[in-house]
Amino acid sequence: MTEEVKESFISANRSANGGANGSAPRNGTGTGTRSTPRTGSGNGRQNPTRTPPAPAALAAKVRTIAPTMTRSMQRVAEAVAADPAGCAALTVTGLAEHTRTSEATVVRTARLLGYPGYRDLRLALAGLAAHQESGRPPTVTADIAVDDSLADVVAKLAHDERQTLADTAAGLDPVQLGAAVTALAAARRTDIYGVGASGLVAQDLAQKLLRIGMIAHAHSDPHLAVTNAVQLGARDVAVAITHSGATGDVIEPLRVAFDQGTTTIAITGRPDGSVSQYADHILTTSTARESELRPAAMSSRTSQLLVVDCLFVGVAQRTYERAAPALAASYEALAHRHTPRSPQSHR
Repeated sequence: MTEEVKESFISANRSANGGANGSAPRNGTGTGTRSTPRTGSGNGRQNPTRTPPAPAALAAKVRTIAPTMTRSMQRVAEAVAADPAGCAALTVTGLAEHTRTSEATVVRTARLLGYPGYRDLRLALAGLAAHQESGRPPTVTADIAVDDSLADVVAKLAHDERQTLADTAAGLDPVQLGAAVTALAAARRTDIYGVGASGLVAQDLAQKLLRIGMIAHAHSDPHLAVTNAVQLGARDVAVAITHSGATGDVIEPLRVAFDQGTTTIAITGRPDGSVSQYADHILTTSTARESELRPAAMSSRTSQLLVVDCLFVGVAQRTYERAAPALAASYEALAHRHTPRSPQSHR
């Protein structure tokens, strides 16, 4: 049996058993008024226009979603990220034997990483190997130790922040990002949900949208979030920010908004998390490896803020005729607060 026939056979069996991760496709069960996702919406497993990750983004993708994989799928993902050239030379059977897994696991891993099939993953691996052979030195993330000097802390944090931003940029799907920008630019009102560190990011997005004349509200109180979500409609947008993809206080108002027919967006580090069930568009963030002195909230905030800035700039571009005067007016209104006052003005 040829590799192509094997892959087709495995894919057919997987489709019959309910999707890339063994679960049923998102169909809106339990979401009330919306029983099926909109065309071109939802996560990568159901969006045929989703762009596979570029070769350079493969390692970032592995770092982002490996913690959510089964142990056997982790072995496949870690193998292809560690030795792209060697794995690119292997057939699906060869990689399965190399990682002590099965052919079905290899294909599932390829799809979870964003590639239609194993052949597409092999092409990406070959491209990544060529990229690494170009002479670019590998980056190594070092944990922060208790006895590190402040200079070392600065250097290590800066390194991790750069890596996090690069990974997020490489993993952002331009199709999903463009669709989210389009929805926000046309929104009558935007509600943004986030708690903890993600709540600060939600406030940042709301403040940015307000500065360009949009109506936007950030909600960190889950009760207020839900009571506001029931007021949304088809002309509105709801944005959920959750690194884990499983924060109940964020998912609940997004589900309510989804039920109302509102366009929904999820900014998450776990695109296969629960939040994806109620998201029309998913923007994936990346994080540096968590350590004792560097909790996930630090790096997730960095990547979330990059996505927020991309959304803001995209919306400002789409609404420039309205956004530019609004920004100018807000600058003018605050200018006197940035000008030193004369001593007489305090009397």
